[in-house]
Amino acid sequence: MNEPTPYGRLAGHETAAVEVHHPMPLAPVLPAAPLVPVQPRAIPAVTSIVLPDGRVVTGYSMEPAKPEPAVAKPVVSRAAVNIALGGIGFGAVCGGLVLLTTFIAALAALIHQLIILAAVIFGGWVAVQVFSAGGHRGGATVNIRKAVIKRNKFYG
Repeated sequence: MNEPTPYGRLAGHETAAVEVHHPMPLAPVLPAAPLVPVQPRAIPAVTSIVLPDGRVVTGYSMEPAKPEPAVAKPVVSRAAVNIALGGIGFGAVCGGLVLLTTFIAALAALIHQLIILAAVIFGGWVAVQVFSAGGHRGGATVNIRKAVIKRNKFYG
C-alpha cells in the first residue's frame, strides 16, 4: 500500500509545499581603525636577564606607555555659567520692563488729563461766546435776496 511512486512520493499521501532556506554567510566584522605599528622615538638598549634556572633571556627593555595627562575640568561647567548669566540678565531686564510699563501708564494718564483740560477750556470759551451779554458788535450787514441765474449769467 505505501509503495513509493516514480516521483518519490508514497501512494495515498498528499505533498505539501516546502520552502528551502539557504544559509547566508555573515559579513566579516572589520576593526574600527587599522592598527598601525608605531616606532619608538629612540632605539632602546638590549638587556639580558638570567633566570633562576640558568636560562638567559635577551630583549629590549621598554618603559610602559604613559597616558596623556587629562585636561583638568573646570569646577563649574560652562553650561551652568551660561544659565546663571542668563538669569542675572533676565532679572536686570525685568526691573527695566517694570519701569517702562510704569512710564507708559503715566504718559497715557498725562495725555488723558491734557485732553480733558483742552475740552474744558474750549467748552468754556464757546459758552462765553454764546451766552455773552451785549448787542450787536458791528460788522457788515448782508442782505440776501433772490438771485437769478440764466444761461450761466448772474442777474442779481
